Amino acid sequence: GGNVSFYNQTGDVAIHPTPVVGVLGVIDDVARRIPSGWQDEGHNLYLLGTTRDELDGSVWAGVVHDHLGGKPPVVDLAFEAKLAEALNAASEQGLLASAHDLSEGGLAQALVEGVLRFGVGARVWLDEIKSVGGLDDTAALFSESTGRVLVSVGREDDVKFVGLCEARGIPVLRIGVTDGSASSGSSTDASLEIQGVASWSLTELAGVHEGTLPELFG
Repeated sequence: GGNVSFYNQTGDVAIHPTPVVGVLGVIDDVARRIPSGWQDEGHNLYLLGTTRDELDGSVWAGVVHDHLGGKPPVVDLAFEAKLAEALNAASEQGLLASAHDLSEGGLAQALVEGVLRFGVGARVWLDEIKSVGGLDDTAALFSESTGRVLVSVGREDDVKFVGLCEARGIPVLRIGVTDGSASSGSSTDASLEIQGVASWSLTELAGVHEGTLPELFG
């Protein structure tokens, strides 16, 4: 397949081709079976892979610093292959409710799109991502490290899913839960809440697209 993205590209934003295209054919198959956003409340959100302080050339750097030079994220083909295999196995066992890759725009982008896809909110915490990678909020949210996927998993499949990842040596962090109710107590509008950072309603998120995402977090 030529497209490395997990979600069907409908906008006019090009996906940058990367050398992992060959390895990720299997991920294309998984992507066709699994939605890129969560449809149910009370599921756990997991971040697979390793987040590094890789902001050079990212969407964040381009918008905020008008800077696209520097080192691109490291690509680890062996790990990408292992991740693809794990996702495939999890998909075949029916453990994944949704999956979204993090190559473009980082975790922030994946969370916004995950919430907007079906209008189901999320509550997220960054502590573990930050402590594992020695990162600040900005890097945790906007790093474009490759080989990372955000997935949602039903509570009943939790133990099985984490076990599957750990058995294959895939780093797995529980970073949040899906939650339809906004912090304002209004159940009519879902929200994305990032602990210690901010909370946005569905309407605020919908008004923001990729180019202005950092302004949301400004």
